[in-house]
Amino acid sequence: MKQQAGPYRLWILAFLFALVLAEIIWSWKNDKKAYDIKETFSNLSVFAGFQISKILFTAYQLAILGFFTRIAPFRFPRNIWAFLLTFITADFLYYWFHRISHFWKPLWAFHQVHHSAMHMNLTAAYRLNWLSAIISPLFFIPAALLGLPADFIVIAYVLNLAYQFFLHTEAVGKMGIMEKFIDTPSSHRVHHGSNPIYIDKNFGGVLIIWDRLFKTYQPETEKPNYGLTTGFMSYNPFVLVFKGFVELFSGKMKLKS
Repeated sequence: MKQQAGPYRLWILAFLFALVLAEIIWSWKNDKKAYDIKETFSNLSVFAGFQISKILFTAYQLAILGFFTRIAPFRFPRNIWAFLLTFITADFLYYWFHRISHFWKPLWAFHQVHHSAMHMNLTAAYRLNWLSAIISPLFFIPAALLGLPADFIVIAYVLNLAYQFFLHTEAVGKMGIMEKFIDTPSSHRVHHGSNPIYIDKNFGGVLIIWDRLFKTYQPETEKPNYGLTTGFMSYNPFVLVFKGFVELFSGKMKLKS
């Protein structure tokens, strides 16, 4: 399966690169200053490390979810309706995984790197911690215990993250009525904003209805200031990925979005 997926991965990466290039051109032509050269290379370095981590931890993730799927008292049939249920369930669980990651210091140590980007652009989307694959499957155990297929859960989570790639941009404005139902670039700009009104808002992955339901929704009403409230962190990808853990174990961590 990996050999069959290989060529498609290259096409996907080429497509993502083309989108990034288009966004760079848009930013330059409109003087949006959405890109910083040093930060962009930092983002790409973190992205490369994250790709390696996915290879290293895929078997572990499937083993965790597979174990709990096997002990589930009920198993859903493998059909489109089960996958749709899996997708919605995974999105709901992602909301709580994401929300808790902002309020519990051990998880913020993993998530902090994503919010350290000072510019909002597509390369910042995969500014993700290389070790996040260790904890992410733990939050999807309830889906496995419901009897949803383990591979469905993984695919749903992958699609969730893939969708979020397109949210990290300033090139798309508000999307009208869609803002009420799905996470949009506008909603996600709010999430990355360090403005006081935007702190710890809009945790949804694909659907924004969870934020509306649990009172964490905030529309974009002022221009977001991006990055941590504590300011610039680093351009060094190793510092970006591991500083949160250093702060956690040294007792210096502050929950700042």
